[in-house]
Amino acid sequence: MIKINKQDALNYHQQGQPGKIEVVPTKMLSSQLDLALAYSPGVAEPCKEIALNKEDAYKYTSKGNLVGVISNGTAVLGLGNIGPDAAKPVMEGKGVLFKKFAGIDVFDIEIDCTDPEEFIRIVRSLEPTFGGINLEDIKAPESFKIEVALKEQMNIPLMHDDQHGTAIISSAALLNALELVHKKIQDVQIVMNGAGAAAIACTKLYLALGAKIDHIVMFDKDGIISPQRNDLDIYRAQFVTTRQINTLAEAMTEADVFIGLSAGNVLSPEHVKLMAKNPIIFALANPDPEIAYDVAMAVREDLIMATGRSDHPNQVNNVLGFPYIFRGALDVRATEINEAMKLAAVHALSELAKEPVPEIINKAYADKTIAFGREYLIPKPLDPRLITTVSPAVAKAAMDSGVAKTPILDWVKYDQELQERIGINQKLMTRIINQAKTNPKRIVFAEADHYKILKAAQIVQDQKIAQPILLGNQKRIEALIAENALDLDGAIIIDPAKEIKKHEKFARILYDKRKRKGLTLYDARKMVRSRTYFGALMVDTNEADALISGLTKDYSQTILPALQVIGVEENVNRVAGMYIIQNKKEPYFLADTTVNINPTAEELVGIIGLTARAVRFFDVEPRMAILSYSNFGSNQGEIPAKTILATKLAKEKYPNLLIDGEMQANTAVNKSLLQEHYPFSELAEKGANTLIFPDLTSGNIAYKLLQEIGGAEAIGPILMGMHKPVHILQLGSSTRDIVNMVAIAVVDAQNHEVRYNNRKNNSPEPVTSSTGALN
Repeated sequence: MIKINKQDALNYHQQGQPGKIEVVPTKMLSSQLDLALAYSPGVAEPCKEIALNKEDAYKYTSKGNLVGVISNGTAVLGLGNIGPDAAKPVMEGKGVLFKKFAGIDVFDIEIDCTDPEEFIRIVRSLEPTFGGINLEDIKAPESFKIEVALKEQMNIPLMHDDQHGTAIISSAALLNALELVHKKIQDVQIVMNGAGAAAIACTKLYLALGAKIDHIVMFDKDGIISPQRNDLDIYRAQFVTTRQINTLAEAMTEADVFIGLSAGNVLSPEHVKLMAKNPIIFALANPDPEIAYDVAMAVREDLIMATGRSDHPNQVNNVLGFPYIFRGALDVRATEINEAMKLAAVHALSELAKEPVPEIINKAYADKTIAFGREYLIPKPLDPRLITTVSPAVAKAAMDSGVAKTPILDWVKYDQELQERIGINQKLMTRIINQAKTNPKRIVFAEADHYKILKAAQIVQDQKIAQPILLGNQKRIEALIAENALDLDGAIIIDPAKEIKKHEKFARILYDKRKRKGLTLYDARKMVRSRTYFGALMVDTNEADALISGLTKDYSQTILPALQVIGVEENVNRVAGMYIIQNKKEPYFLADTTVNINPTAEELVGIIGLTARAVRFFDVEPRMAILSYSNFGSNQGEIPAKTILATKLAKEKYPNLLIDGEMQANTAVNKSLLQEHYPFSELAEKGANTLIFPDLTSGNIAYKLLQEIGGAEAIGPILMGMHKPVHILQLGSSTRDIVNMVAIAVVDAQNHEVRYNNRKNNSPEPVTSSTGALN
């Protein structure tokens, strides 16, 4: 689990604009005409159309892609009844997940009302606003009554995710676990520990899948649900058992399945021993499961286990379900989310887990062994196929069950629309960070006497992204750590000024590298006292795996020591720098933005090769445009001539690379413009995602304008072509920027290690591998 610092969490939610969401116009508002169309008098026209036909609200407003996340804050996460105001950060967070994973917009609404009837009335009155309703964090048993009433009274899809999300995901996992142990759901004995909203919804869905009611024993905090209890509401009373069982130990004897939706550490190893052969345990309490994963797995070798935690196999995570279920429901304008749609989601998730895992997932989790089995029952949250698997299944079930108002007619087109709504590339840095965590590397920070560096070092150490090595004055670093209440226990602090023995060793190494380039041993001894040279030499001598520097120094001052000490990789004449500009649909890759002032056409070809590999490093296939102020010869001049030649040479050298030019920047990224005026271009179908600039001036200006005026997130600069991992920060980088660069440096170092071992063992690198992209 990710270690969370309290102040970091508070800062995250309050920094800049407080909260996590905002309303962004989808239409141009730059002229008086735009404003007149958006509001008065032009807005009257769609109003009149909707007055004649309410369904036209889906045509002229955002309703069709808008979900209300609604709560009264009576059962928030593990916090309990904290009220609607305190629940708002959670509801905003749910909205962020809807947007990130399914492209669905959200208004979060926190209602100060605990009376079920009044709550129902309020939510029912909101139907004109929303295309769907996600109820969240409402305590049982009121949540049951509220959901049932609203489903009866409303004609839009509605779901209480706390109940049904967990039920759907755990059902998919349960079906697959049972398949692996050759058991049928109608035959197994199931123990349900917990009788809240999620537990009851899970039990109902298991019954819909074929489980037998007389094979299920349910417990709540007061014990077994039995006829002798006089405190049962109508929801728990459905699951009374007549079996002669009084204790959890008795229920667990020869039980096939244990589902925990209760509290941490209530299940003992002795309980696990009592279970039948090949038992299945889903301990879903968070953050502490009913029994710790390692404890349970140590008891029995035949156990299959799932938890709600991300640091163990088989995480039952609701994000696998609700974004895609609502996506499918909205896209066919379903009037409800019914049992058929939920079961369709179950079976879609179950079947997806059995399909071969794409390379992008293997890389994201740095595990090439991911395959259907005891430790992979359900898909991973970062699986890009979820939206194109679950959403269509839900949409089709809505159509088949007669609740879809606008059936999908072209499924191929729908698949493309889903991919465009939320491309896999939005998760680019998430995948890189996850891969870094699988094998953290030693990252040396050359400017560790700066708060941003120390804060980033704490984050990457806490999240197990990297092992920081801090260079600088030890007393100054320790004082900064104490002054800012940072936790860097375990981080190595090295003061280069005090490393006298190492000075001579490093000086000799540097002298041997540069003695025929005018460097004397005397000069080398002085230079190694510099933290940038010292850090580069640590990487060169394998005392560290990668170097991060440049926060407080000019780029050219920082890159020079790295080039002199580490140098470029074999068969590379010069390094280059690349920035990633994060767009809501896909990232754009820009090069060269930091190193080469005015490269020749031949040097541009080298930059093209480095950039193509770097783009593939991020699991994106490059579509490259060579930029100019001319479109395919429309203007003459030195730059068009150079870029025309560079395009020709690059196509000859890289015949399998999708590349075209020369062209203007807007032409390159506007596929409609390309299709209309330049349909012959190789980029006409999709447009470019990788932009090669003719010189440093244009590249540097472009990324900085996009970052500052365009509001895009820029990741970089990523230094390409070095012999070993070195990454130089932009002057004044934020802590977030530094953490991103560290993650990239770690994965870069991981790939460097793989290539080194392959060369050492004379093993060929896979042809499809994108490793080596940055080196």
